[in-house]
This record gives sequence, C-alpha cells and structure tokens, in this order.
Amino acid sequence: MFGLGWPEVAIIVVVAVVIFGPKKIPELGSALGKTLRGFKEELKNPSEDTNSEDEEK
Repeated sequence: MFGLGWPEVAIIVVVAVVIFGPKKIPELGSALGKTLRGFKEELKNPSEDTNSEDEEK
C-alpha cells in the first residue's frame, strides 16, 4: 500500500488516533471516502463545463 509496510501503517494509525481522538476517526474516514468517490465520478463523467472548454480550443 503506497510502498509502506505494516509497521509504518500502524505508526500512522496510532499518530492519527492520538491527534484526532478515537471518536473523530470514523468521521474523517467517511469524509475522505465521500471525497474520493466524488473524484472518481468526475474522472469517469466529466462535467459539461470541461467539455465546453475543450471545444473552444
């Protein structure tokens, strides 16, 4: 996963829990998931604004 081993991932998780607290982690994960889902949808189906810009060039 991104060139990281399990020890590095564990350290990142522990640091995130210390910084944000265990109650905030699910909220952050949900927000990150929604953001990534939005990016994927835009990559698959670009909006009409970007198509009109391409036609002008």
